[in-house]
Amino acid sequence: MSTPAASRPRPGTDLELTVDSLAYGGKGVARLEGYVVFVAGALPGDRVLARVEKSKRAYAEARAIEIMEPSPDRIEPVADHAGAPWQVLPYERQLTEKVRMVEEALTRIGRLEGYELEPIVPALEQWRYRNKVEFSFGTGPDGELTCGFHAPGRFDVIEPMTDCKLISVRANAARDQVLEVVRAANLPAWDRRSHKGVLRNLVVREGRRTGQLQVRLVTSPATLPVPELREAVDCEGLWWTQTEGLGESTQGGKSQLLDGAPQLEEQIGDLRFLISPEAFFQTNTEMSELLYGLVVDYADLRGSESVFDLFCGIGTIALTLAPRARKVFGLELIEPAVQDAAENATVNEVGNATFYAGDVRTSLRDLVEQAGKPDVVVVDPPRAGLSQKVVRRIVEAAPKRIVYVSCNPTTLAPNAAQLVEAGYVFKRIRPVDMFPQTPHIECVALLEAGPDGVRNPERE
Repeated sequence: MSTPAASRPRPGTDLELTVDSLAYGGKGVARLEGYVVFVAGALPGDRVLARVEKSKRAYAEARAIEIMEPSPDRIEPVADHAGAPWQVLPYERQLTEKVRMVEEALTRIGRLEGYELEPIVPALEQWRYRNKVEFSFGTGPDGELTCGFHAPGRFDVIEPMTDCKLISVRANAARDQVLEVVRAANLPAWDRRSHKGVLRNLVVREGRRTGQLQVRLVTSPATLPVPELREAVDCEGLWWTQTEGLGESTQGGKSQLLDGAPQLEEQIGDLRFLISPEAFFQTNTEMSELLYGLVVDYADLRGSESVFDLFCGIGTIALTLAPRARKVFGLELIEPAVQDAAENATVNEVGNATFYAGDVRTSLRDLVEQAGKPDVVVVDPPRAGLSQKVVRRIVEAAPKRIVYVSCNPTTLAPNAAQLVEAGYVFKRIRPVDMFPQTPHIECVALLEAGPDGVRNPERE
C-alpha cells in the first residue's frame, strides 16, 4: 500500500514532529500521518522542528533545526563539536538503546531466535577514550583555516573546534600545533566541491599504554613546511600522505615518514604491538582488552586447535589466542598490517602464529589447502560485514566454532542467518560499548556447528 502523496513532504519542507523512538544509527523516529520520518539530532520525547532532506516512498530523512520541547531524558552536552551525537542522552539510556538495537537487528533482519543475549559491557571511560581520530581541514565563515569534524549532514562544511573531548589533551595539542604551522604557511584547505586546495585530513593516533603519539597529515600533492612541522609537532612519529584522489579518504596515496619512528607502540594485556599508520587497530584500547577477553572466552580453546583469524589486521586477536592454540593463521588484505603482524609475533616471542597477505574472499580457500581445515574461525570484518562469497568459503572450511566480532549488528544479523541456514547454531552474543556518546556498538557472537553438521557448498 503506497503512502498518500499529501503525507510525503518534499525536501526543504519544515515539519513539527514528536519523536517516538531511536532507529539504528541514532536517528529519531517520528510519524506524519503514519508516514515515517527519521530525524537526525532528535531524541525520543523531543518535539522538534525538522527540515526534510530526502523524501522517499516509504520514509523521509530530516534534521532537527530547533528543539521546540526537549525530551525529559535530554541532558546538557559536554562537547561543543560533532562526533558525540548521543552526549545529550544519559549514559545508562545509551546502553539500553544499544542493546535494543542489537536485539532488533538480530530478530528483525536476521530472524534469529533461541540465542543468549548477554549483558552489555559498559565503557570504562565515557570521555577521552579514543586512541585515534581523523580530523578534516576546511575554511570557516571568516575565511580562516579550520581543522575539526564535518558539520552534521554536510560533506563540505568543517566546524572549528578547540577541544575534542573524545581524545586526550596531548592529542588535541598535536592538532593545534599542526594547524598553527599550516596556517602560518597560508596553505589552503581542500575544497570538496571544486576539488582544489591542499590540506585534507589530519590523523592523530595515540598509544594509550605507551604514551606515544603518531601524527599523519593527508594532503593533495604540494610542498609542505616540513622543517617547521618537525619543530612544532610534539609526537613520536610524523607522517605525510599525498593523494590525488577526489574523494575524502585517509587510505591510499603515497606516504613518507617525516620524523620519528615508523610505527606506534601500544600494549594490550601482556602483548606489545607495533602499528603502521594505515593499519587497523581498535580505537578504544582499554575496551579492546575486554573485547579480546570475550573472544578468548567464546573461542574456548584447549591447546590443540588450529585457528584462522580473518581480517586479522596487525595480529591483535591472533596473538591473543596463540598461547591457547596449537597454531594460528592470520589473513589480511593490507600488506603493511601483515608486516606489522609478523613483526608483532616476533616482538612477543610467539612462534605458532603465521600471517598472510590476501583478500579473504579469494585467499581463504588457498589457506585451507595449505594449512588444513580450521577448528575455530575468528572474523572481525569491516562495517559492511562478510560478503556472501566469504560466508560460503567459511562454511566450506567447516570450522567447529565461529567467533564473529562485529561493529555493525545490521550486517552481523544477515551473516549469522546465512551461517545458521548452512547448519550452524547461533549460540550467544554480547554487546561491548567501545564508543560512548555515539550510536556505534561492538558485539562478539558465537556460532557452533549443529548436530547434523555443516552443509558443504558447491565449489565455484
